[in-house]
Amino acid sequence: MFDQLHEECGVFGIYSRDPNIDVAKDTYYGLFALQHRGQESCGIVVNDDGVMTSHKDVGLVENVFTKDTVNQLGSGQIAIGHVRYGTTGTRPRLNAQPLVVNHSKGYMAIAHNGNLVNAFELREELELNASIFHTTSDTEVISYVITRERLNTSSIENAVCKAMPKLQGAYSIVLMSPTKLIAARDMHGFRPLCMGQIGESVIFASESCAFDSIGATFIRDIEPGEIVVVDENGVRSIREHCGKAKRALCIFEYIYFARPDSVIEGTSVHNARQRAGAFLSLEHPVQADVVIGVPDSGIDAAIGYSKQSGIPYGLGFIKNRYIGRTFIQPSQSQREISVRIKLNPISSTIKDKRVIIIDDSIVRGTTSARIVKMLRDAGAKEVHMRISSPPFLNPCFYGTDIDSRENLIACNYTHDEIKHMIGVDSLGYLSVDNLVRICDGNTSNDNFNGFCTACFTGNYPTEVPGQMKKNRFEQKISISKSID
Repeated sequence: MFDQLHEECGVFGIYSRDPNIDVAKDTYYGLFALQHRGQESCGIVVNDDGVMTSHKDVGLVENVFTKDTVNQLGSGQIAIGHVRYGTTGTRPRLNAQPLVVNHSKGYMAIAHNGNLVNAFELREELELNASIFHTTSDTEVISYVITRERLNTSSIENAVCKAMPKLQGAYSIVLMSPTKLIAARDMHGFRPLCMGQIGESVIFASESCAFDSIGATFIRDIEPGEIVVVDENGVRSIREHCGKAKRALCIFEYIYFARPDSVIEGTSVHNARQRAGAFLSLEHPVQADVVIGVPDSGIDAAIGYSKQSGIPYGLGFIKNRYIGRTFIQPSQSQREISVRIKLNPISSTIKDKRVIIIDDSIVRGTTSARIVKMLRDAGAKEVHMRISSPPFLNPCFYGTDIDSRENLIACNYTHDEIKHMIGVDSLGYLSVDNLVRICDGNTSNDNFNGFCTACFTGNYPTEVPGQMKKNRFEQKISISKSID
């Protein structure tokens, strides 16, 4: 409905020694907490003494899993789950995760968050060696690379360790064998992954908010390059690949992707967004009567702007939380109606006021223009837009659906042209220098403090595909097959 960014997915895994813990239900609740990371499809796999039972489908967690389907997953000791928003592959049911693989040394189930930059090349190599693919997701490529290594190693964790240098790009993985639960994070740490505990159960999740949903305690983040193994002998860490690449956590996790109640790499997302708003106030001050935020990720930044500037914060919009992703209409007039149903301005906050509106980003500009028009229609005297991130200038290859420069408004129009197009009296973006200072302990922009800012700066931490227009995995597969 909106021209907003989407992150690829969220992962969850649990290993329990307590027979009273229902790992399927805990995974179900964990996926609920991670639903914001992907609304296209979801799935759970439960491992009961080596027998893996799975259920996955297109839709939200509450629609895919009923009480009966969760119960049918049975009781077990290990479970992994996944919520997906597809940035590679356009067949949602086919690409739903987790994937279950059966090979000569047993079963393996895997769920993955992120994008590989060399997925197509790896797939070509595997196909030339007689591998047969059933999906168009790079997660299946990861599963094949690990499986190939497993056939020549003594354990699944050794296979993961040998596979990691071959996987270029972003991947936070939860994986289970018949006896083990494994979590692994790429050597740059593009996507978050953390570990928690409840009783004797060990849990992994994309964000700490998933632990809160089941009463678990956050323990720590998984380090970039680290592999953590949980089995009957306890928890152990393999750190062979740690420290071998520059840290590059996606900075947009703090601005938009993560839930505000999560803590990532020691920084509260809620606090980071407030600091972004405070920096915006210092960089782009303006005389106004009220500061409002676009729900949801713009609200914390608006509070921060208000505190720093002394301009009162007001509730500017009510968000209808019962409109799902399927509420998408084809015509322009129907799309505008959809926006009005999703967001409704509070006229008493806005009428006859000079309004500062805070949003997390401007991608194509169409949603911003509609929101500004809603404020004008509600009686705003002036509208000043402030964005808690820099302008998007480059595609992302690590799991965000910024696929090419041609669709980014900041690449095609000047600052004044954008201001005119969206209908605001003034427009200000957060600078890259201050963007990397929103996290705890970061007071300078030295080496960008271990963050990936490539979508703003073009400084990619890895090699990227030769064409600047992002090559979606499925498109490249289709082209390759048509040549044959």
